[in-house]
Amino acid sequence: MSVETYLKKHTEALVKEVGVEAACALTGKSKATIGRYYSDQDEHGDRFMPIDVVAQLEAAATFPHVTSALADLRGITLAYDPDRRNATSTGVNHDVVALAQRFAQLMSEYNLAIGDGKISANEAKRMLRETLAIQQVLLDMKLNLEDEAV
Repeated sequence: MSVETYLKKHTEALVKEVGVEAACALTGKSKATIGRYYSDQDEHGDRFMPIDVVAQLEAAATFPHVTSALADLRGITLAYDPDRRNATSTGVNHDVVALAQRFAQLMSEYNLAIGDGKISANEAKRMLRETLAIQQVLLDMKLNLEDEAV
């Protein structure tokens, strides 16, 4: 998948989460303009959402879709969880159990998804949510291990 296609897919996910009508109201852009930002048609291939529009929509979304995609393209891992601000650590043992549970959930989602030989968009999204949860557990574990190593 090209960088352009990858960014367009994440832009579409952002707009769809917020809702096209709400995105128009928040940004002052028309439906046609918003649609062009994630269109995969050749004539819109070089058209991307301006960063101020991304910021407005991500403020209304539950997840920073485009920011996350940009970080991913640079090999940067983001830790995003507004409910976990200043959360207290529960330790490495808890992290190991949580990791095992999340991995089991991911494998369960995969098993269900691959049952018909094809992973649908919804199945992929569920698996993506689980991989993001695993990433968060691994980040917590890393921080807990760093604390214990001091």
